[in-house]
Amino acid sequence: MRSTQMTLKGPLTPATDLSALQALDPDLILVFASIRCLSGPEGLDLLRAAAPRAVITGCSTAGEIGGEGVTDFGMVITAIRFDSTAVRLVEAPLTGLAGSFAAGEALAAQLEGQTPAAVLLFGRGTEINGTALIEGLVSRLGAEVPVSGGLAGDDGAFRHTLVIGPSGLSDTHVVAVALYGDRLAVRTGSYGGWQPFGPLRQITKAEGNILYTLDDEPALEIYRRYLGDHAEGLPASGLLFPFEMIRSDATSEGLIRTILGIDPEAGSLILAGAVTPGHYLRMMHASTDALVLGAEQAASQVLSDPVGGADPEGGLALLISCVGRKLVMGDRVDEEIEAVAEVLGNTHTVTGFYSYGEINPQRGAADGTACRLHNQTMTIALLTEA
Repeated sequence: MRSTQMTLKGPLTPATDLSALQALDPDLILVFASIRCLSGPEGLDLLRAAAPRAVITGCSTAGEIGGEGVTDFGMVITAIRFDSTAVRLVEAPLTGLAGSFAAGEALAAQLEGQTPAAVLLFGRGTEINGTALIEGLVSRLGAEVPVSGGLAGDDGAFRHTLVIGPSGLSDTHVVAVALYGDRLAVRTGSYGGWQPFGPLRQITKAEGNILYTLDDEPALEIYRRYLGDHAEGLPASGLLFPFEMIRSDATSEGLIRTILGIDPEAGSLILAGAVTPGHYLRMMHASTDALVLGAEQAASQVLSDPVGGADPEGGLALLISCVGRKLVMGDRVDEEIEAVAEVLGNTHTVTGFYSYGEINPQRGAADGTACRLHNQTMTIALLTEA
């Protein structure tokens, strides 16, 4: 596996030097960019002209991750030439929250016939139930296939996001990259670093990712009470105070849920993923130091992944972290990327983005390492070829 990477402060233009990309003749190009840099198809057209063989995918972001660290309002373009791995890109329309499961099923249906070694999944960041999207994909693909990726961002505005698929830029589709090859190894890790506080609150009414009541009280009312002065900044301030998910037996699920929106009339909270009536939620908070330690833990999980083989070198490290983590860390956000690179070693190409939802297998899940929608988490997928 070989790769080359470009970090740009603005959109692609005819003056952009693409000679390194042309020389590589890549199989796959990952584009993670501010929505400001994806205002039209011109940039993708330039990439297609420079690398006609390449599958091009990616999405808009709430911050870009590359070898130079974290950027805002720019682009990180990573081109990969595999030794023996084949690449296929598919897309499916998403009609809204209720269509999320069907969109995942539709992606998997296009991949039937040959089981991929791994799948990269990118969805729009609003009007989507990320949990249902993953469940739809896995229902036909199978839980044994590692799935990693994330939900697109739009610089924290939560209004309009884009993904890049076979038909180009879209705000109405989800996309999946299937990777085929018996020499491809995928190691994954995910960890938060948030700390719970306050009592457990039972989910007494919820439908998918819409949370209506906690302990039979309107969820929004309870949440505002906890936030105090921070409530004025909802829904954006909700990124600073996510929920820990707790099972009905009071044990932690190891997952976090972020607030993406509120419905004052219904008194409800719109979460980034589904929750289960009868289970519990507890609020969380974090410091920058705790989040950096969480990122280190995610990287340590990658190196301890039982995929086997020698210590990986020369791979692609896909880092998807949450916009809420970025807001907490502020000017220190680069520290979590540096922490991951230090643990993994400096032989890998690092790319990724800050998202509205992270997609990765969950270590220690009751059903093995099935894929989950994470929130407020550093997720890592390390791809290497033997």
